[in-house]
Amino acid sequence: MTAQIEPMTAQIEAPGQDASELDWLLFEQEGVLSSGQAAALLGRGKSRSAIARGRWRQLCTGVVVTHNGPLTVGQTHWAAVLASGRGSVLAGRTAAHTGGLRLGEPGPIHLLIPHDRRYSDRRRQLPPDMPPVVVHRTTHLPEQDLQRGRPTRTTMPRSVIDAASWAASDEQARLTVAAACQQGLATADEIRAVAAGMPRAPRRALVLETVTDAEGGAATLPEIEFSRLLRRHRLPPPELQHRREDATGRVRYLDAYWRLWRLQAEIDGGHHLDAPRWEADMRRQNDVWIAGDRILRFSSWQIRHEAHQVAAQLRAALETAGWHANGDVRPPQ
Repeated sequence: MTAQIEPMTAQIEAPGQDASELDWLLFEQEGVLSSGQAAALLGRGKSRSAIARGRWRQLCTGVVVTHNGPLTVGQTHWAAVLASGRGSVLAGRTAAHTGGLRLGEPGPIHLLIPHDRRYSDRRRQLPPDMPPVVVHRTTHLPEQDLQRGRPTRTTMPRSVIDAASWAASDEQARLTVAAACQQGLATADEIRAVAAGMPRAPRRALVLETVTDAEGGAATLPEIEFSRLLRRHRLPPPELQHRREDATGRVRYLDAYWRLWRLQAEIDGGHHLDAPRWEADMRRQNDVWIAGDRILRFSSWQIRHEAHQVAAQLRAALETAGWHANGDVRPPQ
């Protein structure tokens, strides 16, 4: 084989029709190779020469990148997978972000391998300009939970469940699940189907509860926490994200609406600190009052930290409108 070693940048262009096997492998793996791949397709002497002359870069024992510049995100993923050995796949929050989840920074590179698969811990030798790499083992990794690609990763429903399992807190776990559902990346049924095969997954109950809330119309984490608050205090469930036209004919969505008792609850997040939006919310609130409905407003902080007070005010408003905990209903006042 007479492949030529040329300096390369981090971006790998698609090969032409007469491309070699090496060219295609470089394209598919974004210029990152195992030493075995490089030796098999180029020859051990030429690959070592490319590293010695500074054209290629040794990322760790057994993994090289065919340029000497900064690494792209995709190249860090390939380096982590190749360094962790056969069977490694992107997983958790890393796989979810790769699949399109928009939720802050992806953080460390999370990998998943079968529990009985041996692997070299060369990942600890990876250079400091790469994110940390965390390897998780699993006894349950069926083919349907994998999305073959560059490199292979877990499917979005499986990624969401794993990300929730490995999250630093329950709140972060709920936020990940809610974001995936809200952004249309995974449905409640898809997540439930994968969770059915993972009965011992950490936070499994929390994941299932969160997708049920999302399925019922709760679109944000405060709304999901609000739904949990209502269940915990045995208050009647409202319509979430109720569609309604204001006085100008513009379509608005009410966070929570009890139609029978003509009661609305609004959950104010950080965006209510913005003056123009605050004024728009006040106009909407006035429209609600003019139409004859009651409206209560709570901040997301109150829902998290003053749940009993929130529940007490909701209970008082519902009872004033005719609701009774025993199920009897009087006409709204």
